[in-house]
Amino acid sequence: MGLREKKKLKTRRTLQQQGMRLFREQGYDATTIEQIAEASEISPSTFFRYFPTKEALVLEDDDDELLIESFMKQPADKSLIQAFRAAVKEGFAEMTREEQESLGERVALMMSVPELRAASLIQMNETLLMIARLVADRLDRPRDDFEVMMFAGSVMGAMMAVQLYCSEHPEADFTAVVDQALALYEAGLPLGALGSRQV
Repeated sequence: MGLREKKKLKTRRTLQQQGMRLFREQGYDATTIEQIAEASEISPSTFFRYFPTKEALVLEDDDDELLIESFMKQPADKSLIQAFRAAVKEGFAEMTREEQESLGERVALMMSVPELRAASLIQMNETLLMIARLVADRLDRPRDDFEVMMFAGSVMGAMMAVQLYCSEHPEADFTAVVDQALALYEAGLPLGALGSRQV
């Protein structure tokens, strides 16, 4: 990563950190883009170079590129769910503890603010299509293949369930819950397989 890219990434992270701090202190609705920009020592117009909306500040991150790169290098002998689970685990492993906690906090905020929750559904559709493209390319199938779309949709369904679970159980480790959900899928989703085990 070049110096310019590092500077842009640092600014994005600063904006998210300051935004989340202000959301905690005064609430999401009461926080303005101007306040976030001022706290980050940039102009409001510069804010929009990094995030198109206040909602995007919460919803967007740089994890998709890591997921794509990791998924593409998974061995061909792994099943789709094994490859996807391994890619997600590798992605989380590269995140600092602070970044993991920030992700959990952003998910909790997304589930509690109606406009963020609505915006997240649009983002999930885009992520579903991204997963479908990765799977189709791995299997050398059309990207609109029904089974490919079903796989991508089931993975996104698991992610939605994880978000709902974590919003109801704030003490849960978000990354651990994601891995547990994918482990259930890998095992064929046998209900009751985990007994009373809690994440």
